[in-house]
Amino acid sequence: MIVDVHTHMVTEDYLDLLRREGGPTYAFRTLPSGGEVIDKAGVPFFTLLPPMWDFDQRIRDMDAAGVDVAVISLTSPNAIFADTELSRKAAWMMNDAFAEARTAHPDRLRWFASLPWTDTMAAVEELGRAVKLGASGVIAVATVDGAPLTDPAYAPIWSAIDKAGLPVFLHPSVPPGEKALGLDQYNLSPPVGFVFDTTLAISRMLYDGFFERYPNLRMILAHGGGTLPFLIGRLDHCHQNIPACSTGTNHPPSDFLDRFYLDSVVFTKGALDLCIETVGPDRILFGSDYPHNIGDMAGRRELLEANSTQHRKTAADLFGLG
Repeated sequence: MIVDVHTHMVTEDYLDLLRREGGPTYAFRTLPSGGEVIDKAGVPFFTLLPPMWDFDQRIRDMDAAGVDVAVISLTSPNAIFADTELSRKAAWMMNDAFAEARTAHPDRLRWFASLPWTDTMAAVEELGRAVKLGASGVIAVATVDGAPLTDPAYAPIWSAIDKAGLPVFLHPSVPPGEKALGLDQYNLSPPVGFVFDTTLAISRMLYDGFFERYPNLRMILAHGGGTLPFLIGRLDHCHQNIPACSTGTNHPPSDFLDRFYLDSVVFTKGALDLCIETVGPDRILFGSDYPHNIGDMAGRRELLEANSTQHRKTAADLFGLG
């Protein structure tokens, strides 16, 4: 079967919550076309499209593209609010909605749990609740309100995920310093900012000894791993030659490549070839980024299936699908 591991949904209740309580960081803005976009600190990053909250439309579109199962997730800003109670509310709301969607479409949908990362104990509790609801994994946004995922404050959450044995989908957002980086120009966050956010997060983990502390952790990296496939050799070389790069671990970053899966949300054969060369054909997963405006189930499937990968078996094994 074909399993889409990078595909998003929201609910109108969640959008209403973000609209009411997301300010001043997050703001909704009407586009000249009449649709809406969400800005983070003035940087556009999330164009709202009706298929994002229409589960029946999703199933029809999956049928048209020949996709059997979607592992849906809540994209950024996920359940990360400045107010911890709002973070908890957003996580409960979306995990309940996704569990209900799986019940309605048991053969077609699975889901990644959202956690209220800004409240460590609540996040551990919500992880346990999500497992009971049937979550197939956890989504982690690359930074938590500007803080790195390697922050010691999040160690109890990672320990709980590691113990549960759930795969983690690492997904970016608008990276910190968005205004200084000029990401408000040309809407640069989706084409460049997102992959930078993922790359910085995973590089920090590789130098930090993170994967030694959490030996059971398996991580799916969005957008082909950001620029990790291009930079892994450089990360190793710097680990060997720059003392600061080896203070967290004696292991070079490439020692942990067997802990990663890369999705197929890349747009050239050369990029996909490099992903395969980096982690191997058995560590590539199908992803579409549907229903964002750059999402494309049929196109990403065509590119992936033109290459020699084992994505069907890999996804079935990872998510326990028959």
